[in-house]
Amino acid sequence: MIAGFEWATPWAAVLLLAVAAVPLAERWTGRYRLVIPALDQVTTRPTVRGIAARFIPPLLQMASLTLFVAALARPQLVRTDVVQESPGLDILLVLDTSGSMEEADFMTGLTPTTRLDAAKAVITQFVNDRSLDRIGIVAFGQEAFTFVPLTLDHDTLVDSLGDLTIGVAGGRGTAIGSGLAVAAKRMKELEAPARVVVLLTDGENTAGNIDPLVAADAAGALGIKVYTVGVGGRPSGLFGLLRADGVDVEMLTAIADRTGGRFFRADDTAALRQIYETISELEPTPAKVRRLVDQQELFRWFLLPGLVAWFLGVLLSSTWLRRLP
Repeated sequence: MIAGFEWATPWAAVLLLAVAAVPLAERWTGRYRLVIPALDQVTTRPTVRGIAARFIPPLLQMASLTLFVAALARPQLVRTDVVQESPGLDILLVLDTSGSMEEADFMTGLTPTTRLDAAKAVITQFVNDRSLDRIGIVAFGQEAFTFVPLTLDHDTLVDSLGDLTIGVAGGRGTAIGSGLAVAAKRMKELEAPARVVVLLTDGENTAGNIDPLVAADAAGALGIKVYTVGVGGRPSGLFGLLRADGVDVEMLTAIADRTGGRFFRADDTAALRQIYETISELEPTPAKVRRLVDQQELFRWFLLPGLVAWFLGVLLSSTWLRRLP
């Protein structure tokens, strides 16, 4: 539930201009002005009562009028509750955590960053943009396992993503087929309207005993769409003379094609961010929500003190603080 403070009729604030002009009314209208011949011959000594009579009633009047305007603007405490009436997508993010993902050939601003850290930053934004979808994480390296089960608790998921490190699934191999098979197995029994896997890697299948294309065929048969993302592997080093081209483009393209997805290639952070934004656009959430809004009127908290201030000002100016012409 989200709670916030709002003004239902904020245009009423314009009346504050009229309130601000009240102290000038006496000067403009000439009211309470007394003309005395030879005024320089009249001497008076200020008293506490006289000073109070001059300032307190006008201040109470100004305070009451300001509170009346605030009440007219109708302050409200608005509570909004979003009820999800139908499920969104089930999305598993299959993430390579092998040793090669430690290569710092991506940039965060002007700072070099590892491929894994760049991916984690982009994935965090992707997760935050899809609040109605269940999302989970599968980590793979030499082995593969579910790092975070599918969940709508995206805050916990993002916190767990921050703890994902190189080598958590073994750092001496890249079991792409195993990672995809774990994701397919997780989604096999789910009844979501659509199921999507986003597989990110910087290498070739060098570990595990499951062929990536066999795993892709199994995912496709289950109606799971797989988007594959190859990171790194572009020219690097001074003037681009060194290369680290380990991405198996042919295999990743085949996985995507066999499941109705797409293959993407990213060699910098901006391209990686654009890829996940594109995937998000290609897979809009089918979830339906109902928004419940509760409005609690707070004008009484301004109106009642305003009435008290007004009554007190009238009472004082008519009795103890009465000003004689």
